[in-house]
Amino acid sequence: MKIFPAIDIYEGKAVRLFKGDYAQMTVYNDDPLAVARDFEAAGATCLHLVDLEGAKSGDTPNLDTVKHIVQNTDLFTEIGGGIRSMATVNAYLSAGVDRVILGTAAVCDPAFLREAVAAWGERIAVGVDIRDGKVAIKGWTETAEKDAMDFCRELETLGVRTVICTDISRDGAMQGTNHALYRTMSETLALDIVASGGVSSLSDVEELAKTGLYGAIIGKAYYTGAIDLRRAIEVAL
Repeated sequence: MKIFPAIDIYEGKAVRLFKGDYAQMTVYNDDPLAVARDFEAAGATCLHLVDLEGAKSGDTPNLDTVKHIVQNTDLFTEIGGGIRSMATVNAYLSAGVDRVILGTAAVCDPAFLREAVAAWGERIAVGVDIRDGKVAIKGWTETAEKDAMDFCRELETLGVRTVICTDISRDGAMQGTNHALYRTMSETLALDIVASGGVSSLSDVEELAKTGLYGAIIGKAYYTGAIDLRRAIEVAL
């Protein structure tokens, strides 16, 4: 299982939110590149980025920061946050990002999703954020009337390969991850599933790896010291 340590970017800084709440933001480092290099030094080969400003605006306000990370590390890099147009998709992928993650737009604009997948194939992933079994959108401020598992099956049909699945109730709460959810997804769907939200201990990582998941994102647990990244990578192998 691949480990994707995460950097959430806001105003060029590495931050974390609690359950997606912008009012509950902690700044961890003024230099996201330094964080990415720390990940690399710990043995990471992958990186998960989120542009929190982009998630609100639909623009790429932190593109220069992202480019700086891509150009100065050897990490496989994926990014999400407000990617709602082909122009934004092309900007990130042309800048050297390996994979972009469509969220709200994948739910609300199926034509755009189809166009992106047709143009870029496996370099397009979809973020499926789940609240009470439904898909949450618009920075988790709204919940669509769409069952999360049904939506994932639609993504399979469209040719999407990778899904980043977040259980919002667990995100940033340090209460453990939703193993039952990820086990069901792994057993049911022919997708590369990346677990996100609540991965807060080495036992979480070990349990997720046993389910055969493609990957897991580690965020707050790294920053608080609850998970040693080097050990997590070893456990995930």
